[in-house]
Amino acid sequence: MGYHPLLEGAIELHCHSYPSIFPRKQTDWELIEDVKEAKMAGVVLKAHEANTVDRATLIRLKEPTLHVYGGLVLNEFTGGLSPKTVDAAIRQGAKIIWMPTISANQHCCHFGKKKTRFFNSEQPLENAEVGLTILDDNKLIKPEVHELLALIGEADITLATGHLSAEEVAILLDAAREHRIEKILIQHADLGIAPVPLDMQKEFARKGAILEKCYLACSEDFKDLTTYQMAASIKEIGAESCVLVTDYGQDHNIPPIEALSNFVHEMVEAGVGKDEVQAMIVNNPRKLLGI
Repeated sequence: MGYHPLLEGAIELHCHSYPSIFPRKQTDWELIEDVKEAKMAGVVLKAHEANTVDRATLIRLKEPTLHVYGGLVLNEFTGGLSPKTVDAAIRQGAKIIWMPTISANQHCCHFGKKKTRFFNSEQPLENAEVGLTILDDNKLIKPEVHELLALIGEADITLATGHLSAEEVAILLDAAREHRIEKILIQHADLGIAPVPLDMQKEFARKGAILEKCYLACSEDFKDLTTYQMAASIKEIGAESCVLVTDYGQDHNIPPIEALSNFVHEMVEAGVGKDEVQAMIVNNPRKLLGI
């Protein structure tokens, strides 16, 4: 298919592929073929249930001109809020450490009352009713979280906020700065799972964080806002503090790179400038990945 020309040199920071215990649209290799056809520079592989660094490493051995990277989501199934698992992932070459997603307390609270299989495999995962939180009973960062933040800061890789609540994200951002973490990614800030109000998004941007502007939030799955509202929020925050991502890969949706192409087209139609798009899909992802 014909992809939007602005995808040339782009990097998709947030999408999902197979192998996975969840139904996925494409294998890693099918995703990579789309990346190459779109003349993109690379992609980050994300999985809620596994470390993706080894997969990305093998792909780079076969496709050395591409920037294909992985990382670790700190869910119950991958070790939780464990400095040891973070240390091991960093030693493997993780580019991003994501805070808990489907194991986060915020996620469990949001989906606890919903009859949906959006995040379930055919046989639902055993997940605690009360999910993981980075805070203790006094709303202070837990000691083990300070330990893993120190590792991320020392390695100079990206800390992503996962499905933490806006309150947790605000506290985490300040703690990350204490640990000299310079690459901070606020995940799908507009998505209904863990929404971040626009005034907080602007405050996080002022503190140096990058905000994901996520196509999934505009999809039929969530319908949290329109692409025109998304474009307006980018104008308010500033493209220099945003990245465009899809969070696609679900079996019932179009493939991630096709989604990114559509997203770019719709942002341009909504008045986002081509230079702004390039900042959000080329320049800012490269900074976060240390390229």
